[in-house]
Amino acid sequence: MVRFETSLGEFVVELFPTEAPVSVANFLQYVDDGFFDGTIFHRVIPGFMIQGGGMLPGLKQKAARPPIKNEANNGLKNLRGTLSMARTNVVDSATSQFFISVADNDFLDHQGERNYGYAVFGRVIEGMDVIDKMAAAGTGKSRGHENVPLEDIVVTNARRNAP
Repeated sequence: MVRFETSLGEFVVELFPTEAPVSVANFLQYVDDGFFDGTIFHRVIPGFMIQGGGMLPGLKQKAARPPIKNEANNGLKNLRGTLSMARTNVVDSATSQFFISVADNDFLDHQGERNYGYAVFGRVIEGMDVIDKMAAAGTGKSRGHENVPLEDIVVTNARRNAP
């Protein structure tokens, strides 16, 4: 489990190492390195998801480790409260960024080679009210990005949390 302290409150996530071993190991390495501290949730779409894990205030991209294999075919679904690896249009391009679904997003699930999907690797088990608060943040455009919160939502601390 990992506890996130943010400028809007705390939430705890449970990880799924059996179903998504590569994604969980990657995520925990970033946690253990303190990588997420000071990053922002830089993309917020109400009724869909919140995304973070790779940018600092001012939308400055942090240098990430190499991409990992996409584990979207692990049988887990992109349901409300799940954590999934963010990626580009390249299937195996996920690095540090992740998103939390604020609704059931079945169109993001693995549907075969043509629509590979997004790898679910955890879920929020405490603090979903904080996630909902983030998802309700006012957004706009900034530095070529859309859906950027008008006020930074900062991760002040992300650490492993004993169950």
